[in-house]
Amino acid sequence: MAPVRRKKKGLPKRWLDYCPVGQRIPGTRFIAFKVPLKPSVTFQGPKSHSFDLWDLLDSVERQNQELGLIIDLTFTTKYYKLSDVPQSCCYIKILIEGHRVPSDAAILSFKRAVRQFLKENENNDKLIGVHCTHGLNRTGYLVCRYLIDVDGLRPAQFNKVCQTFFALDYLTFFFLTVSCLAVKQTELMSECW
Repeated sequence: MAPVRRKKKGLPKRWLDYCPVGQRIPGTRFIAFKVPLKPSVTFQGPKSHSFDLWDLLDSVERQNQELGLIIDLTFTTKYYKLSDVPQSCCYIKILIEGHRVPSDAAILSFKRAVRQFLKENENNDKLIGVHCTHGLNRTGYLVCRYLIDVDGLRPAQFNKVCQTFFALDYLTFFFLTVSCLAVKQTELMSECW
């Protein structure tokens, strides 16, 4: 699947509405963030609107953490190039369209990437940074799928995670497709909202 190339320039829609970087998800190696932008995309606005890969590393460092892997879930290559990624970080691109639930192949690619990184980095505490355009739906869906499918996280334990990431359409799909959840949809949705 090839990324979509649009001639439109500038900030992604609603990009300024979201916090650039979240906090480390407790008990995990995950941290979510919105897509960092190369300077040519943000140069038109004030410096406070800037958020590039170096800003990302600085933000993670201010949390006394170290980023070891960036998993990019955007469906384009226009926001930054692989050559922009600092050498201190590994980088994996998984093309996933926005406004759609990730495919089984994308979910498997994500799980493999995370497991491989954790295996290679079991002697350190480097974080796995995950982003889509806004750091919400695709990011949250895949992180939660990993935590449930691989780590065995129970639904009651991830209600704070779903508050952070999910839009209703992703949450609804999640309940329809993940049979391991032992909680009724309405009960968990009321906890999450």
